[in-house]
Amino acid sequence: MKIAAAQLTCVPADVPANTALAAALAGRAREQGAELVVFPELTLTGYELEALTADPGLWIAGADDPRLDPLRSAGIATAVNVALRTGGPSPAIATLVYGADGAHVTTYAKRHLFRHERGAFAAGDTDGRFELGGIRFSLGVCYDNHFPALTGRAAADGCRVHLASSLYGTGEGIGERATVYPGIAREQGLYVVLANHVGPAGPWTGCGRAAVWAPGGAPLAEADDRTPSVVTADVG
Repeated sequence: MKIAAAQLTCVPADVPANTALAAALAGRAREQGAELVVFPELTLTGYELEALTADPGLWIAGADDPRLDPLRSAGIATAVNVALRTGGPSPAIATLVYGADGAHVTTYAKRHLFRHERGAFAAGDTDGRFELGGIRFSLGVCYDNHFPALTGRAAADGCRVHLASSLYGTGEGIGERATVYPGIAREQGLYVVLANHVGPAGPWTGCGRAAVWAPGGAPLAEADDRTPSVVTADVG
């Protein structure tokens, strides 16, 4: 199976604009032969915590929220990370997975919230899993991937591919990105697919370099540090 990792520059707090950007990248991934495309953390709003706290209208109501229709109709399976309404006062940072037919496959809510996220979001309490094309996948969101137990459980549960929707910025983020993700591939024996922001992303500047690593840690594909784009690689 060919999988795509996306990187984009989000329009701050503009769900329709970012859905359109993501749908265009999904179409590009499909044209390159990919069956699944993974997007960065908080794709539909950008990493705009102040806006997300102030305006619940930016939260996605559920897997059937019509604002996702352009992405769900892109003709390719997608893993898109959003601020998702919960039963409580705060949203979750959640990855919604859809099949190529637009049907909802699973939802995963970020379990390990990073510092300032803890006051704005609700943490999830279950691991993310799904199957596509006979391959078992696991899900993680940014800081999740710094916890070896999460990806260790995925490997023990028969997963072959780990999908990471993330935000790593310039500065320290460059080193973290280059260490954490090939480390997961090496230590857990998983394919690792990283989607990242590129350019302005809330208080940071995304460092790009969306990538795919093979089990063992060898890089299979990597984007540059400046261009909204997708990169693809075969996994299996």
